[in-house]
Amino acid sequence: MEFLCLHRDRPGSLALREELTERHWSYMDRYAKEMIARGPTLSDDGAPTGSVHILDLPSPAAARAFAFDEPNHQAGVYRDVFLRRWRNALGRTMWDFPGGRTGGDRYLVIGLGAGPAADLAVPPDRDELIAYGPLLSDDGTFWLGTAALLRAPDPRAARAVLTQDRYADIEVHNWQFGGRPS
Repeated sequence: MEFLCLHRDRPGSLALREELTERHWSYMDRYAKEMIARGPTLSDDGAPTGSVHILDLPSPAAARAFAFDEPNHQAGVYRDVFLRRWRNALGRTMWDFPGGRTGGDRYLVIGLGAGPAADLAVPPDRDELIAYGPLLSDDGTFWLGTAALLRAPDPRAARAVLTQDRYADIEVHNWQFGGRPS
C-alpha cells in the first residue's frame, strides 16, 4: 500500500528543524527501501515549509506510525500532518524520473476531491511527472483527490496538471528532490 505524507512546518521552527537534521535523515534511512519520493516543500525564497514522503508500507497503521514517530514531528517542528493512501500511477520512484534531480522548477500539487473521481489517467506529458496518483481512503475504495510531483515552468502550469473544476481545493507547493546529501 502506498501513502503520501506531507508534514507542514510550524512557523518559527527552522532552528529546531536544522538541529534535528541528522535525526530526521537517520529515521528516513530506515525507510529507504519503501521510499517512492521525498523532499522538502519550500517558500518562494527557498526556506523549508514542510516535508513530503511517498512510501510503500504494509498498512494504514504503519503509515501513521511513520508519520507520527518522525523526529521532527515528535519535537514540534511540524504544525500538522496530511496523510493519505495513494496509488503510484507511474509505477516508478523519483529516482527513475527521466529529468533527473536538477533542472527546472519542481512542484507538489494536491487536489482535494469534490464529487466523482477525476484525473485517474496519467496526463499525456508524463515526462514532466515525477510522481502521480490518486489519493484514496484507508481501505483504497474511495477517491479523495489527486497528488503529483512534477517539473513545470511555474505554479500555474503545475496546477494545470489537474482538472480545475473537479476539486474543492488545489494546493501548489514549491518542492525539490530530497534525501541525505551525497
